[in-house]
Amino acid sequence: MPQMPDGEPAPNDGALPADALASVPGSAFAMYLHVPFCVTRCGYCDFNTYTLTELGVPGASLDTYAGAVERELDLAAREMGKAPGGVPTVQTVFVGGGTPTMLAATDLVRMLDAARERFGLADDAEVTTEANPDSVDETYLRVLAEGGFTRVSVGMQSSAPHVLATLERTHDPANVERAVRAAKAAGLQVSLDLIYGAPGESLDDWRASLEAAIALDPDHISAYALVVEEGTKMGAQVRRGELPLPDDDDEADKYELADELLEAAGYRWYEVSNWAKEPRFQCRHNLAYWRDEPWWGAGPGAHSHVGGVRWWNVKHPRAYAQRVGEGTSPALAREILDERQRYEEKVLLRVRLAEGLPLDLLDDAGRRAVAGLVADGLLEGTSAVRDRRAVLTLRGRLLTDTVVRRLLDY
Repeated sequence: MPQMPDGEPAPNDGALPADALASVPGSAFAMYLHVPFCVTRCGYCDFNTYTLTELGVPGASLDTYAGAVERELDLAAREMGKAPGGVPTVQTVFVGGGTPTMLAATDLVRMLDAARERFGLADDAEVTTEANPDSVDETYLRVLAEGGFTRVSVGMQSSAPHVLATLERTHDPANVERAVRAAKAAGLQVSLDLIYGAPGESLDDWRASLEAAIALDPDHISAYALVVEEGTKMGAQVRRGELPLPDDDDEADKYELADELLEAAGYRWYEVSNWAKEPRFQCRHNLAYWRDEPWWGAGPGAHSHVGGVRWWNVKHPRAYAQRVGEGTSPALAREILDERQRYEEKVLLRVRLAEGLPLDLLDDAGRRAVAGLVADGLLEGTSAVRDRRAVLTLRGRLLTDTVVRRLLDY
């Protein structure tokens, strides 16, 4: 189970500092809704998720969950309404988990309606849910589309059965194609999530997964390197030597292959781990994170960030339901970033984007580092510098952490 960062206790009423709220007007306000339920727990997963067996009885049941989130959104609207100009309009909504599609489609729409009623949604709002390919069909997805969802992110991960088994993903690979076809028929944009670097995955396995994903013609593809976290089942297996992890060269080869095949198929990278067919298919919700826009995260363990204040909710669904039921903020703790911390966060997030990190955001040490990073082939050269932006090269994308350390003079 993931560990929460340290921080000061959050106020029971969820109050935010006035200077944090002052930053909201003119921003692209985003909302994340967390659904912490899964049929089974994948061995690599470090997210705040629970199986129904783990929750026991009485747990935070599926049929009452949407109501609990509605109560947090009451608090969110009350607090964000103190910002200059009042409650901000939501530009993007992302429902993640866990497995959001364990809930009835009408419950997902109910949570979206709650956000719409309390905040308002932009006319062109992007509304996404993650989906397990085993738990959706065209009827389910049409309910979402008719309720205002615009996009579905399908957890494909791999097309290789033995890789899925290692990851303890239980879905039938054949259902990925069915889910994609159903989503398209419902009029939804489609993204596929892939993971590379699982123990036992060969380069040919990864190539086959990429080719299978491309053949489904989604609008967007994400490809993430597997990160094995302490405290997970897979972390324990690796520590005991039961599962060998690939080396850095293997991961680099797989990333380069992904970029090569995706570019050849007409996808363009816009963030280190994300490719889209057209700019309109880029995930605007995640762009809000990378551009350091404010967002409110509702649900157990959800994180939020407004104007340099970060906070996170209690993790357990039962504790969460109890707090919001009593009218108390579910926030467990918060962290107020100082000026240096905010600067470092902007650099490490925005440099990941193909649009680049504006050089004007850098301090003197950061600007001095740019020339060396260009010379070392980690940042694009003349044209990017002329446009006053630090843009990663392909090699720079492989060494993003190194680029960030040098820009921050570490």
